[in-house]
Amino acid sequence: MEPVPFIHEAGTLDQARAADMDRLWSMGWRHFGSHFFRYSHDLDAGGKPRLILPLRLDLEGFAPSKSQRRIIKRNADLDVRITTATVDPEREELFQRHVTRFRDNIPDSLRVFMPSPEPARLPCRCLSVEARVGGALAAVSYMDVGLRAVSSVYAMFDPAHAHRGLGILTLLEEIRWAREQGMRWLYPGYATREASAYDYKKSLRPLEYYDWRGQWWPLDEGPGRVAAGGGPV
Repeated sequence: MEPVPFIHEAGTLDQARAADMDRLWSMGWRHFGSHFFRYSHDLDAGGKPRLILPLRLDLEGFAPSKSQRRIIKRNADLDVRITTATVDPEREELFQRHVTRFRDNIPDSLRVFMPSPEPARLPCRCLSVEARVGGALAAVSYMDVGLRAVSSVYAMFDPAHAHRGLGILTLLEEIRWAREQGMRWLYPGYATREASAYDYKKSLRPLEYYDWRGQWWPLDEGPGRVAAGGGPV
């Protein structure tokens, strides 16, 4: 099998049109604020190399799985809304609770992922999904909006409500909104060909991955295909 090209690129873009964001996402680019980046390989916590898989969901063919429908039903009591993207003390406090789940590489602030001084419009339009339990903020996710696609930026939730599956719930809400707007694609970010903490993204169907040569493939086809359990074929 021909080796996957090694790509490690970054740049700065202060503002982008919706169509430009669609094009960048289709080439494997991500961003935090004005910092744009894409990379084809990295190392896991043990120093082993991993192949990065940019992912996108075909919204025309999406239908929630049985487990995803259970999450929607489990959270029917929540107040879930689409709002203008913002970073404020309430969301920063939620972020600090969220990162108590992690042991390594713990970010200092939500601003690491949302550094823009105007996250609702710079470098592109950005919305937020918020879920509240009895008025208290329990989960937030951020979603960039392009012309024909949307892209998940970051999601967080209160560990006290971990049993609810709120990370999946906000992603499903992003999908619902994007389909209602007539969007074609949702980019949920990166996963790896090898098993990793990002394998939950691979449960979405129909899912495609980028091969770093300019082509997108169904998840179980092509040079980077993965097995049902998340590892390489």
